[in-house]
Amino acid sequence: MDLATAAQVSEAVAEKMLQYRRDKSGWKICREGNGVSVSWRPSVEFPGNLYKGEGIVNGTPEQVWDCVKPLAGTLRAQWDENVNSFEIIESLTDTLLFSRTTTPSAVMKLISPRDFVDLILVRTYEDGTISSNAANVEHPSCPPNPGYVRGFNHPCGCFCEPLPGEPNKTSLVTFFQTDLSGYLPQSVVDSFFPRSMAGFYANLEKAVKKFFG
Repeated sequence: MDLATAAQVSEAVAEKMLQYRRDKSGWKICREGNGVSVSWRPSVEFPGNLYKGEGIVNGTPEQVWDCVKPLAGTLRAQWDENVNSFEIIESLTDTLLFSRTTTPSAVMKLISPRDFVDLILVRTYEDGTISSNAANVEHPSCPPNPGYVRGFNHPCGCFCEPLPGEPNKTSLVTFFQTDLSGYLPQSVVDSFFPRSMAGFYANLEKAVKKFFG
């Protein structure tokens, strides 16, 4: 995929992410607690669900971004229990890249290790919000790996948003829309995402405290 095509595809994904962020309709809360809310609605991208996580993280947007960013130097693999490794396959620009992420087995090994190949665009908005915008692609240097089931991320990512008057806090809104592939019972998938997203926020809070005190 050349730069022009990748830019066009990734901008379309970023616009979808903005639509998800702005659209308040149709969301059903499936998990709440510790200041974190997880809701869902049917995906229009694949026969599954789009999940939204919302929570306030103690840390500046820059600190939170350093922990979650899908870029070189990210701390993500050091704290996120759902990420084994994150590697940049090809950087097209400073904010546009191809990545491969591997995940460990989960739910008492009912979900075997997965890998995901994505095109990622990082956007910064005038109000200081930083967003990651990702979707699955094929890349010639990343054919399917026999050790992993290839999963597919439909438009997904996060928004690190400043809180007015609260410079040391960040509103983090996350969107997951993942086809795990394989032959998984839908009930396993439906229970996994809300639980793992709530855990993501709890572990992120600890990570920001650990890395930035």
